[in-house]
Amino acid sequence: MSSFVLAVIEDLGADLDPSTRYMRYVNSLAAALPGNACALLRKEGSALRPLAVRGLTPDSLGRRFELNEHPRLNAIVTYRGVTHFPNKSTLPDPYDGLLEGVHAGDLNVHDCMGCALHVNGKLWGAITLDSLKAGVFDVKVERAMAMFARLGEAVVHVAELTEKTERHSNSLSLGQGEGNGLNALEGVQLSRREMIGDSMPIRELKHEILTVANSQLAVLIHGETGVGKELVAQALHAMSSRASLPLVVINCAALPDQLIESELFGHVKGAFSGAERDRQGKFELADGGTLFLDEVGELSSSAQAKLLRVLQSGQVQRVGSDREHRVDVRIVAASNRDLSVEVKAGRFRADLYHRLCAYPLHIPPLRERGDDVVLLAGYFLEQNRSRLGLRNLRLGRGCEAALKRYSWPGNVRELEHTLGRAALKARRDEPGPMVTVELEHLDLVSEAGHTHALTAQGLATIPNAGMVTPTEGMPYRDAVDAFSRALVQQVLDNTDGNRAAAARQLGLDSGNFHRMLKRLGL
Repeated sequence: MSSFVLAVIEDLGADLDPSTRYMRYVNSLAAALPGNACALLRKEGSALRPLAVRGLTPDSLGRRFELNEHPRLNAIVTYRGVTHFPNKSTLPDPYDGLLEGVHAGDLNVHDCMGCALHVNGKLWGAITLDSLKAGVFDVKVERAMAMFARLGEAVVHVAELTEKTERHSNSLSLGQGEGNGLNALEGVQLSRREMIGDSMPIRELKHEILTVANSQLAVLIHGETGVGKELVAQALHAMSSRASLPLVVINCAALPDQLIESELFGHVKGAFSGAERDRQGKFELADGGTLFLDEVGELSSSAQAKLLRVLQSGQVQRVGSDREHRVDVRIVAASNRDLSVEVKAGRFRADLYHRLCAYPLHIPPLRERGDDVVLLAGYFLEQNRSRLGLRNLRLGRGCEAALKRYSWPGNVRELEHTLGRAALKARRDEPGPMVTVELEHLDLVSEAGHTHALTAQGLATIPNAGMVTPTEGMPYRDAVDAFSRALVQQVLDNTDGNRAAAARQLGLDSGNFHRMLKRLGL
């Protein structure tokens, strides 16, 4: 074990970025002590976020473990020493079913311990160590865990000093006061959720957000439907000097042309039929803060002219009033259309476009973000686990590959809804506290019209599988069931009716395969 301790100590003086430093620390911890999985988690608000894991599924890095929902983790962070849970502990383990490579049989963690990490006198997070085998953590392991916790605090301290130095250097190069580093976006508390992802495209986006957030420039966010444009607007506001003042959101696509002026600028009593009292518009409500104009490309030409006038003058005038007054508003706009193309086509005013597009930001589609889909899947699975009151909700065999292969035309929003539906279906098919989302629950339709739930795992080994096609004109659900029924029957025929072999060939858990047979009437 001494060699692994020495490796951690030597890394303290090495020039490493924080993510690499954390991963090397976790690898040393895993190599030095017995067990199947270990994790380094940082406390963010009321939850623990994994920063580096060994032996846990990739989607675990996207999960956020709320302390009030995970009593073991809560016990670990509220005690200064090593917390070792007895083998017979009735407290649910947050990692049950999340150990890498375990797909069937006994999924429960049997031996578990952890230790809180404190940096500069404050709770920073925790390290955890888990084993599928009972009784492997004795007194010697507990002492070693305590020593690694103290080393972990030093690792975190060095990593945060490195980040602070980089932030100071970047802020000087940008001509700003000391700002926030790239990882600071991970901890920003947004109204709905944080910005999750570690792919190069999303890291570049985060860097761009940090570059422009604390300026007063208007920002135009463009990207496909469902990529998270409002989330980026929230991050821009949260990282700016206006964060303590309102972020006002208005969906331009939902505004009738006759109401746009009243919604944006307000009106006085009696200005028109139904105006029974004075009413502030969105510009006044956002005074001192940020106004987010979502789907700004949907504004009519007359509404564009009215908006441009206010952006040019900084003065708003309520409908029915003779008085103008100045507002201090930072504009962030978004569109799923390419507004430069709209300008060339004459559908969007060039002068308004240049006012809005002082700093353009492009959000990459999910299909270009690589493994980010797995991190996001973990995040949404944990949300659904909490919502459904489950002990654990995990991905089954082949699901990760299917999620990464699918093109996600609806982007992050489609992924969120897909996993929400899949969780409900999985709970229906597998009642109990621990539920597995299988390929059939994801129901991902490929460009060829078949579902990935039937093609993602093992289908290439089935003779003539591509010849099985649903009847034309069927409703979608019936067509999928017909295809599933024919395919499963063919696999059963190929395996001489051996259900276990058929389940393996399809990449399905045996229990879920039996339930699918019953549902399909086989």
